[in-house]
Amino acid sequence: MAVNYVCRHCKTDLGTLSGAAASEARLGFHFLTPEERSDIIAYSQNGDVTVKVVCDYCSEAIEANPELLLVVNPLQ
Repeated sequence: MAVNYVCRHCKTDLGTLSGAAASEARLGFHFLTPEERSDIIAYSQNGDVTVKVVCDYCSEAIEANPELLLVVNPLQ
């Protein structure tokens, strides 16, 4: 199982974890509510997991311009 981290706004690949480091318990996924899990985590048929996070670039852009959150795809 591999865990792929992708920015939810610009779709930039941020990194991948695999092996023992990629267990859901070690990554803290068990602390998420079912709603958070469905919003943040996507499972593929081959067992890989995609986690949608916000990269530093998008985080800074949204912090400087909060109105970007009102747009469906603020940073492409």
